[in-house]
Amino acid sequence: MTLQIDFMDETELLTVQDQQFVGAVLEKAAEMEDTGPAEVSVTFVSRVRIQEINSEYRGKNKPTDVISFAMEEGDDELSIKGADLPRMLGDIIICHDVAKEQAEDYGHTMERELGFLAVHGFLHLLGYDHMTDVEESIMFARQEEILASLQLGR
Repeated sequence: MTLQIDFMDETELLTVQDQQFVGAVLEKAAEMEDTGPAEVSVTFVSRVRIQEINSEYRGKNKPTDVISFAMEEGDDELSIKGADLPRMLGDIIICHDVAKEQAEDYGHTMERELGFLAVHGFLHLLGYDHMTDVEESIMFARQEEILASLQLGR
């Protein structure tokens, strides 16, 4: 395994199977993106907590589904030469409540929604974005490619 994942579940709603599933999805994404040895943290939070985070860091005082904080942003990255350390990609924060609502709204399983949000957050950690139409088409195509490889397409 080339991806180390540190899970935290502040909601206490995540099952062991959910955690294993999200781990497998992220490992597949890391393999397809050829990250090499890497580390990521995934935290599941409540609607109230994600709204606090969204307000504090993005200036948007409303809940959202997923937020990512990348460790490798910019050209002045700290690198340690000669050390066999995994890349520290960053943090993915997923709102369990919003994920559950979106799964119901879109008519698919909670598993598919968790997979989608995990991949979406992971791609943000790797520098993908969707601020422009071109960026969005690139990121969303890659996202769907990864999900399809796991039979999680729409």
